[in-house]
Amino acid sequence: MVASSAKMKAFEAALATVAEDVAKMLDRLLPRVEGPEGRLADAMRYAALGGGKRFRPFLVCQSASLFGVAAEPALRAAAAAECVHIYSLVHDDLPAMDNDDLRHGAPSTHRQYDEATAILAGDALLTLAFDILAGPETHERARVRIELVRRLARAAGAHGMVGGQMIDLASEGRSLDMGGITRLQQLKTGALIAFCCEAGAVLGRASAEADHALHAYAHDMGLAYQITDDLLDAEGDAGTLGKSAGKDAAAGKATFVSILGAERARAQARMLADQAIQHLDLFDERADLLRQAAHFVITRRN
Repeated sequence: MVASSAKMKAFEAALATVAEDVAKMLDRLLPRVEGPEGRLADAMRYAALGGGKRFRPFLVCQSASLFGVAAEPALRAAAAAECVHIYSLVHDDLPAMDNDDLRHGAPSTHRQYDEATAILAGDALLTLAFDILAGPETHERARVRIELVRRLARAAGAHGMVGGQMIDLASEGRSLDMGGITRLQQLKTGALIAFCCEAGAVLGRASAEADHALHAYAHDMGLAYQITDDLLDAEGDAGTLGKSAGKDAAAGKATFVSILGAERARAQARMLADQAIQHLDLFDERADLLRQAAHFVITRRN
């Protein structure tokens, strides 16, 4: 798969637009607060508005566009997914987890505030996500809102991100085979990406066939995303990444790179990206930006 420069520019412009729109939505959903809990609100805003590609919200908005979903519901679902993603980063950076002092080139939330405040800010962002999805502004049908809540809860919990993080912690200093590392990353990274790709289908009350196609796309693209993350950690630098590099090797973690080697890992990521694109045939040219997203995940530099 080779993306033309014109198509990649269109993708980058669309990604930047979603990033700006979601930042505005988060700013609206995270007002400043006076009083004793003001520090918590400030920490939540610091974590949520501190930058980032907003790639997951982009996936929500693009999947929603396939089914003619209006901007406000799509952006609310996108903001909810981003709240979960940000919470996971805030907690991942804590000393008890990945112990990282940098996030997006700035001090991690626990370094900017303190560990207790960072834990509470992450907790509050996670629960805010479900508050957002449950609101009638997200969809007029309660059944649709409940399905969004159910899918996000599964993606975020013991059968998704949290379960994957537990496997990740337990695997330090131990060897994992290809099946083990794939399952770890399907839970830790892939589950939320899958929710983001499926959210538009839920909002648009799409067919089971369309829902399945987006799930399959997310499965392959999410693995390609994680392989690229492993490559960036192994070969990148903190200045480019905006966070510490070389953490996986230092912690003795099994990764796609440690198992396959860098060149085979790159080839695997390319194969998965191509495979992901094939799942979008159902949507013709309407899914062109999602096709470019699959190319982006394996060519990004941070």
